[in-house]
Amino acid sequence: MGKKEAAERTGKAVLDAVRGWAHERPPLWLLRQAGRYLPEYRQVRAKARDFLGLCYAPELASEVTLQPLRRFDLDAAIVFSDILVIPDALGQTVRFEEGEGPVLEAITDAVAVGRLRAEGAVERLAPVMETVQRVRAELASDKTMIGFCGAPWTVASYMIGGRGSVDQAAARRFALTHQEAFEALLDMLVEVSAGYLAGQLRSGADVVQIFESWGGGLDEVAFRRWVIAPTEALVRKLRSRVRGAAVIGYVRGGSELLVEFAQATGVNAVGIDHTVPVGFARRRLSGVAAVQGNLDPLRLVAGGEQMRARAEEIVEAFTGTAHVFNLGHGIRPETPVGNVEELIAAVRGGE
Repeated sequence: MGKKEAAERTGKAVLDAVRGWAHERPPLWLLRQAGRYLPEYRQVRAKARDFLGLCYAPELASEVTLQPLRRFDLDAAIVFSDILVIPDALGQTVRFEEGEGPVLEAITDAVAVGRLRAEGAVERLAPVMETVQRVRAELASDKTMIGFCGAPWTVASYMIGGRGSVDQAAARRFALTHQEAFEALLDMLVEVSAGYLAGQLRSGADVVQIFESWGGGLDEVAFRRWVIAPTEALVRKLRSRVRGAAVIGYVRGGSELLVEFAQATGVNAVGIDHTVPVGFARRRLSGVAAVQGNLDPLRLVAGGEQMRARAEEIVEAFTGTAHVFNLGHGIRPETPVGNVEELIAAVRGGE
């Protein structure tokens, strides 16, 4: 059960694993399990004015959230939304352009940080809470409901850079040259994110995940200051609102610092990407927290024996530990639906 004593079993396999219980075969869900690879998703997406419109339409967003569980034998649903709803709620201009992804009105100075409106931001995200409520009402009692938000560093990176980038240079430079304004931005994101996650838990989520997608490119000093410290503050504030909140901290990259991240932040589980060796994660991480991950999404795209063999290697590596099987990153749009079915069967122990 790892270093921390596991809580009483609930019968929800993913929640139980996150809280420290080992299973004979790991429970599983998949990052971006609701998305463009599913034809039924594309049909619903066509009904929304744009991507943010879909996120803010509870009837449509709940339908999209439930689609993967109707098709596949998955153990959890994750609310359909996006990490950038928080900048949108703060008053920053956010739009999603087809073929380009998110585009934001970049923050370039302290004045722009001061224009953000933290007051009322959580209330502006009420449609997401309604989506959680709708999904929980339809979800089977043994399925785990997952809420989420972006980690402060990752969200700040988009807010400052205006879009994603390979090295997050704009955000790193801003953090180093406008230190006071950057710390104020992180503090704001911590406070609003804690309220947002608490709202999802109160609406029916069993566990929440914090997505740190851009921390892997930082040096160790920056990682501790901009990733570990604000995430620890976020988890602490969340648990002051919702006692005993179950939290997964997903970190893309990170390697050696993942252990420090798990210890310092107090997350129940650490989600790892496919670049993290499973032997390292078993030896160094599983004694500190549950582990979630970590099949390469391109192995899922390719399918076949290599995918099944790698899935079994991952399952075997974490046997006897608290483990949730997942991808190292999100399902890619070109993923064949049949490959997802094969992967689930392999993880379950089937042919």
